[in-house]
Amino acid sequence: MSNTVIGYLNLVTLLASIPIIGAGLWLAHGSAATCESALQAPLLAIGFIVLLVSLAGFIGACYHVTWALWLYLLAMLLLVVALLGITVFGMAVTADGGGRQVPGRPYQEFRIRDYSAWLQKRVQVDHYWRPALACVVGSGACPRIAAWTPMDYRQHSLTPIQSGCCKPPTSCTYDQGGVPVEAQAQDEEDCYRWNNAPGILCYQCDSCKAGVLEQVRRGWHNITILNAIVLVVLITVYSCGCCAFRNARRAEYPTNRMSKMNPRWDYFWYASTTLHCLITTCLHERMSI
Repeated sequence: MSNTVIGYLNLVTLLASIPIIGAGLWLAHGSAATCESALQAPLLAIGFIVLLVSLAGFIGACYHVTWALWLYLLAMLLLVVALLGITVFGMAVTADGGGRQVPGRPYQEFRIRDYSAWLQKRVQVDHYWRPALACVVGSGACPRIAAWTPMDYRQHSLTPIQSGCCKPPTSCTYDQGGVPVEAQAQDEEDCYRWNNAPGILCYQCDSCKAGVLEQVRRGWHNITILNAIVLVVLITVYSCGCCAFRNARRAEYPTNRMSKMNPRWDYFWYASTTLHCLITTCLHERMSI
């Protein structure tokens, strides 16, 4: 029964890996956008790993191939351990963060110091920040609100990127020449970094980095929940795989296994008869002496 179950489960995951690999190949060749191409390596890696593991499990379960099940169980164990580590790490990274509601406005603003130290270090390094900034600029988030009036900011919500990258912090006050005249201490540097030019805006502000981190945090949080669900499924499949491996071993050695599990009655009869004869012979010899 377990062989059939694990065979069907791995057939489903085998078929599911095909669109994952196809999506990764499409992103690699059909899209030049930074935000999309950054996903191609993880998609291809996940797709091929799922394909190979599912193929090994399917062959081992359906054809009782012990070495394939050995490979399958080892790969599944590594996947479970790796996914467990990623899930725990994701929970730790996404625990901090979140926005602060702006009084009188329907949107939130974000502070970079509210996020985990690991995420802060990532956006402070140009090697990681430049692709992220290119993604922000290429997303077109700021041009969508470029024509907003002050009343629009009081009536409509903003995404984390729009709140941090497309406008100065709400606490900043400017004179007619665009020079900051008043700001909260934590926003003072961003008030001076802001520029109304479409290519500058607040892209170099800490609030923009915080908006990107918030977007990443929300995505990671959803992925962490999904990882926890997948982890439960993988553990269930791994348990079925162990049962399938046991059945495959029994199929390889049916005589020895069955003789140990269900010994025949004639074996006991023969053994008991032989023992009885030996005892009778010994007694007879002693009595003769």
